[in-house]
Amino acid sequence: MTKVLITGLGNMGLSHALAHHAHAEAQIVGLVNRSGKVSHPDLQGYKVFTDFHAALSETKPDLTVIATYTDTHVDYAIAAMEAGAHVFVEKPLAMTVADARRVTDKAKETGRKLVVGYILRHHPSWQRLIAEARALGGPFVFRLNLNQQSTGAEWETHKALMQTTSPIVDCGVHYVDVMCQITDALPVRVNGMGLRLTDEIPADMYNYGQFQVVFNDGSIGWYEAGWGPMMSETAFFVKDIVSPNGAVSIVEGNTGASADVDGHTRVGNILVHRPSGDRLIEAEDEPGHDALCAAEQAYMLRAIAEDIDLSRHMQDAVQSLAICLAADESIRTRRPIDLEEQPQ
Repeated sequence: MTKVLITGLGNMGLSHALAHHAHAEAQIVGLVNRSGKVSHPDLQGYKVFTDFHAALSETKPDLTVIATYTDTHVDYAIAAMEAGAHVFVEKPLAMTVADARRVTDKAKETGRKLVVGYILRHHPSWQRLIAEARALGGPFVFRLNLNQQSTGAEWETHKALMQTTSPIVDCGVHYVDVMCQITDALPVRVNGMGLRLTDEIPADMYNYGQFQVVFNDGSIGWYEAGWGPMMSETAFFVKDIVSPNGAVSIVEGNTGASADVDGHTRVGNILVHRPSGDRLIEAEDEPGHDALCAAEQAYMLRAIAEDIDLSRHMQDAVQSLAICLAADESIRTRRPIDLEEQPQ
């Protein structure tokens, strides 16, 4: 039985907590949130803490799930590993590449398992998309975006996130991770642009951005993300991968409600195009958000039990973050970023 401490009970943390609550091999030993209260009926009876370090010391977990804001990820993850716990941490892993490497280095040093919350890695349809794209062979053109017309509570959540993290970094790491899994190549150069479309966010923040990335195998990628009530619902969900031998695209996926979290992973169908003809792959019984979180946590528990080698996962997590942070820097400085001049 794996003793689990859950830190952060927002949208993602709550789903992770429910996953461990339902898992036969997991025992929740504590929940941590700022209010010290838990409203979900299934989570009543667990001890609740307001201080992470106190909870870590008292509960002595085998696994710590970190689903707090990004600026706490590094300190919490390192403290957990030094205390002997394995770590699942939500994306983005860190605010800087150097800090991300501190976390992965600590995992190697302590022998602890580290999994970053890239939920698409556990979605069967996205796994199929990646496999079909790789089968075409590169170099690749990646055309990916996720714009969200958020209002009400969703917009409040986005504004809170944008106190520290832009949409390009927060959402982009998922889709850049997909690029990295398909290319197996290193990024060379990133060029981005963005715009602050509202006075409701910090003066140095933007709520719309896009960037282009060049890989050393010749592949190129485009990613776009925007948040807010002003965003259009038109062309908010483009998932298209092109190669010299054809293309793989998500079609008939989420066609409305762009801020709906379940829609962000929905595939609908996959269209494989080759010059000789097209092939449609139907995605049946797609898992929803909570089911994907359950799959993530089941993988985390299996990685511990079976001693799964997570070296490639950690490498991809740092690389996808590095690309998105370089894009963020490019947007803020209005100049392209040469990644070959930065340490890998």
